[in-house]
Amino acid sequence: MADVNRGNRPLSPHLQIYRPQLTSITSILTRITGNALILAGLMVTWWFVALAAGPDAFATADAFLTSWFGKLVFLGSIWALWYHTLAGIRHLIWDAGYLLEVELAEKLGWGIIGASVLLTLFTIIVL
Repeated sequence: MADVNRGNRPLSPHLQIYRPQLTSITSILTRITGNALILAGLMVTWWFVALAAGPDAFATADAFLTSWFGKLVFLGSIWALWYHTLAGIRHLIWDAGYLLEVELAEKLGWGIIGASVLLTLFTIIVL
């Protein structure tokens, strides 16, 4: 291997010199919302299992899911569902080879963030 003087440079980018792009942040957020939806699904499953298990188990699960914390989790789940769905559509658009230019990809990223918030508000108000 060649003996190359690399100076005091870091071997890989880090947050002091690397600015995260919107596309990378939205991609990471897509993964996080997918995992959060799994947890929300497990909570709903717990509610159904408790319903089948009997009145005491159901009362415990229902009290948790209808508490302020449970309602907050489900509110976040509504947003996560909309965001994850829109981000999946964005990836399908990219897979087809469209809107891959940096400027258009960033606009699409801001679009899915805004649309997910608006659709969450619409879902809460209408339903």
